[in-house]
Amino acid sequence: MTRRVVHRCRRCRIQARQKGAILIRHRLVFVLFAVGVISLGVSSTNLPAARADCSIVFGADVLYGAGNGPTSLAVGDLDGDGDTDLAVANGMSNNVSILLNNGDGTFATDGIYSAGSGPFAVVVGDLDGDEDLDLVMVNAVINSVTVLLNAGDGTFGAGVPYEVGLTPRSAAIGDLDGDGDADLVVANWSGDDVSILLNEGDGTFAAEVRYRVGASPRSVAIGDLDGDEDADLAVANFDSDNVSVLLNNGDGTFAEHVSYGVGDTAFWVVIAELNADGAPDLAVANRDSDNISVLLNAGDATFADDLLYAVGDSPHSVVAADLNGDGNVDLVAGDYNDDNVSVLLNHGDGTFDTHVQYTAGNGPVSIVIGDLDMNGTADLAVANFFSNNVSVLLNQCRPVCEGDANGDGTVDPLDSGFVLARFGCPVGTGDPSCDAADQNGDGNVDPLDNGFVLARFGICITE
Repeated sequence: MTRRVVHRCRRCRIQARQKGAILIRHRLVFVLFAVGVISLGVSSTNLPAARADCSIVFGADVLYGAGNGPTSLAVGDLDGDGDTDLAVANGMSNNVSILLNNGDGTFATDGIYSAGSGPFAVVVGDLDGDEDLDLVMVNAVINSVTVLLNAGDGTFGAGVPYEVGLTPRSAAIGDLDGDGDADLVVANWSGDDVSILLNEGDGTFAAEVRYRVGASPRSVAIGDLDGDEDADLAVANFDSDNVSVLLNNGDGTFAEHVSYGVGDTAFWVVIAELNADGAPDLAVANRDSDNISVLLNAGDATFADDLLYAVGDSPHSVVAADLNGDGNVDLVAGDYNDDNVSVLLNHGDGTFDTHVQYTAGNGPVSIVIGDLDMNGTADLAVANFFSNNVSVLLNQCRPVCEGDANGDGTVDPLDSGFVLARFGCPVGTGDPSCDAADQNGDGNVDPLDNGFVLARFGICITE
């Protein structure tokens, strides 16, 4: 079912407004009597602005076969046709599967390429400057990364290996030395360090340079953390239960790391602006404490103590994107032992709702976000280690009708009752029903919200 606002002809709108005004006055009188207040202060000329959000719902996952033991996913337009494809690192079969998008969020396996020994991760980026997305495979067994250049049509040449540190587990792509091409950083699990490989400009790479971090780095992310327009690093350290921040000197070399405590066994880190203050923040998936650490940036790459948000059992990954169209960056965690993903919606200030879970395959270990069905919303793809497949969950985020407090697609007396039953309910404390009842968005559930609902009776319908 799709929700929409009904657009009427000008004469119809005038007639509807006249009839609606009479109906609304009667309903307001009834509610004023019922709740014992004198004035709601609501009219058709001073209605609060609409909120640009939607009801977040993900459809049932659709499964696509991968290789043996898929451990990582990457997302991007691999064949240059304008839609979003997937690359899957198959850790147990030593290859990468390419799943090309049919244009509607369904996928076909288009190729399988050898990827070295123990490919734990895959990342995509334009490495040779030809505007095609190339692949980098992280080979945990042979201490290398393998670069596969795109022929331009989603097929790939033979892999070229580059040495890195001991037992690499993840990588990220970004311009680290400011010369306009895509460099690599690799997290080396057994070496307690990261490898920096600077691009020669043609998709080949200089010998690695290593920097110390915490114990057993499991994940690395790139972002401008201190606002100087250089690409800095954040590293999730599994055995030291912290995240290391390495600031860029501006030339692809890095200062000594500074560490911040997180939960138990930090497994994955993502950089995203979570509290809308212009400074990128950190979110870390903590495997053994079953939660997500959120570390807000003071603006200078120093971070406040982490705030913990519970998710499912054994989160192995966390990703960030605006899922419900409200302009705030939300979080999704992969709950490895629950066979679910947990969605945490952002209140706008870097605090989050209680997680909501959606079913994935067996052993969800890696998540990516992209507009897979080309409808303007952020969808999910999940690599499932034990079931040897990829789950695709399409976002069915539907526009919220103003006044539809209970989310059933119509604005009617049930919505008024929903709001009345929650007068005084605390907003922004993790109870979604309280947040939904705050229809005018002023932080309180009170008669003004009921007036907001009453003024919109019948405007929003379900087709």
